[in-house]
Amino acid sequence: MRFASLGSGSRGNSTLVDSGKTSLMIDCGFSRREVERRLSDLDFLAERLDAILVTHEHSDHISGVVSLAEQFDIAVYATHGTVRASSLSSVSRLVRFNAGEQFLVGDILVQSVSVPHDSLEACQYCLSFEGATLGVLTDLGFVTKHVEEVFKCCDSLILEFNHDHNLLQNGPYPAKLKNRISGEMGHLSNVQAVNFFKKIARDKFNLMVAHVSEKNNTREIIMKSLEFVNHLPNCEVFFAEQDVVSGWLEVSKAG
Repeated sequence: MRFASLGSGSRGNSTLVDSGKTSLMIDCGFSRREVERRLSDLDFLAERLDAILVTHEHSDHISGVVSLAEQFDIAVYATHGTVRASSLSSVSRLVRFNAGEQFLVGDILVQSVSVPHDSLEACQYCLSFEGATLGVLTDLGFVTKHVEEVFKCCDSLILEFNHDHNLLQNGPYPAKLKNRISGEMGHLSNVQAVNFFKKIARDKFNLMVAHVSEKNNTREIIMKSLEFVNHLPNCEVFFAEQDVVSGWLEVSKAG
C-alpha cells in the first residue's frame, strides 16, 4: 500500500491511498478541477477512485467531495453527524457509519476513530492492507487514550503539527480564534504531536507532518522538536505541503 498528500493546510486537505487494487481518497478540500490537476501530478486519474472517506464537515476537508463523487460515480463514506452537518446527503453513492466502526473498502480495512474536534461527529482513520497500517490523524484538540490505543499499531502516520504555542499566542489572530485552535476541540500543537509520536515511533517508520499552520508554525521549529527521530534507524520525516503534491510513500511493516 502507498499514499500521497495532494495538499494539507487551512486552504484544503486531501490524501490519496492505493493498494494496487483499491484506491481511496481521504477528504477533498479542493475544487474538482484542482484535485484532478493535483492527481495528474501523480499520473493518477480520478475515475480510478473507489471511495472518498470524509473526516468531518469543515470546508477545507469537504468542499470538493460532492462534485468529484458525482462526476466520477465515487462512493462517499461519512459519519451520520458529518452528513447531517453538510451537503453530503445529495451524493448518489453515500455510505453512512458511526465513528468507531470498522469496514472494508475493496481490499483495504478501514478503522474509523472518533476524535475531539469542533464538528458534529469527526473521525480519523487507520487503513490496513497485508499486515501494514497507515494512520491519518489531523484535526483534533488532544490525543485521547482511545486514539493512542488505536494508532499505536500504525507503521506509517500522517500527523497534525498545526501550531507552535508561542507563535500562536503572540500572533495576529483574535483571542477567540486562538482559544479555538488551542482548545480541546481544536488542533494539535507541536508539543502534543511530538509527545504522541514518541509513544509509537519505531524503526522503519514513515511520519508525514500535516496540517501545518502557515502563520503559526514553521518547518524549522517542527524539525527541531523532532530531533529525537535521528536516533531511530530508518525512521523518516516528510512534510505534506499546502500547494505541493507529495511523492508516493510506501507503507510497510515497521520494526
